Amino acid sequence: MPPTNDTAPIQTPASLLENIAAYNEQRAYLETEFLGQWVLFHDKELIGCYHDFQDVANQAVTRFGRGPYLIRQVGAPPMTLPASIQYRRVYDNR
Repeated sequence: MPPTNDTAPIQTPASLLENIAAYNEQRAYLETEFLGQWVLFHDKELIGCYHDFQDVANQAVTRFGRGPYLIRQVGAPPMTLPASIQYRRVYDNR
């Protein structure tokens, strides 16, 4: 098994960055119409707006599995998750 470099910067998948960009492009509209609600973006498209985090999370997993997709509360500052939550390490047990 090759050694891992735990100090290497974490790479954000391009598709997630595209969803963040799509959110930012629509931010003014979303903040006017859906402030405080939760939105779901997938493949740079706004999928829907939800009043409850659990509803948007269930919809995301049902439609898109493990993702990537973006769930964000409109008007809330972006949050940074620790790497241990963002990515699941996969070990090769050969």
